[in-house]
Amino acid sequence: MGEIIKGKPVADAISEVLTAEVNDLKGKGITPKLAIVRVGAKGSDIAYEKGALKRCSSIGIETEVKEYPEDIAQDAFIEELKKINQDKTVNGILIFRPFPKQLDEEVIKYVIAAEKDVDCFSPINVAKLMEGDKTGFAPCTPTAVIEILKHYNVNMKGANAAVIGRSMVVGKPVSMLLLNENATVTICHSRTKNMPEVTSKADILVVGVGKAKMVTADYVKEGAVVIDVGINVDEQGNLCGDVDTEACVGKASMITPVPAGVGSVTTSILAKHVVAACKMQNNL
Repeated sequence: MGEIIKGKPVADAISEVLTAEVNDLKGKGITPKLAIVRVGAKGSDIAYEKGALKRCSSIGIETEVKEYPEDIAQDAFIEELKKINQDKTVNGILIFRPFPKQLDEEVIKYVIAAEKDVDCFSPINVAKLMEGDKTGFAPCTPTAVIEILKHYNVNMKGANAAVIGRSMVVGKPVSMLLLNENATVTICHSRTKNMPEVTSKADILVVGVGKAKMVTADYVKEGAVVIDVGINVDEQGNLCGDVDTEACVGKASMITPVPAGVGSVTTSILAKHVVAACKMQNNL
């Protein structure tokens, strides 16, 4: 029977370190601040926002929510974003996506200041992620995956890792981060042939496709570590992941649950990035 590895101990360990760092910054007269930019009021955005505000508050990071109407025009939105870029008190900016259809992500991603972009929206941070440049900010959720693996002492060096999903939200960035930890990475997607055959050879399996309980025991190698990044709602209206946890827990050595897994670490990574941005902007 595999171990169910939860996110809370990982989040708490990160928060403890950050709280000390923020206290140190405040002793120098500097308070890190995050601006959350939200267009409209999607339930999933508000849920994440609530968690982020709570986490930042517990660490001592200041926050400000900038909420804009669902129908805001692109020019007006860009003007608002430029103001936040120029606000010296703001160290980190988190923008909720996807946008309503009148806002073009392909244009807006070039507007956000890269040094404040704490969730890897700017192409500059995407490039830094590809290069393994530590001055950039990788997306928070893929970074949370790596932090969980490190916290539970999973050896990534030389390990065979399979990632199911190739989106810029999880799949591609987590593959790069695993590569930076010297894992050998295979990316699987909707066109992959015989996917269970490929993934069942992996020591580490990361799943982020958005299909409820898609991954069953035949996808999992005996003794593999399984990280489930999916968030779905099943037929009973309960939250569940992309992995059928009950079916896979007997085969995996460790597996993250949904809820209480990767998601609970993501807001700590967001806070970590805000503190790092604050230090860089203050040449510390």
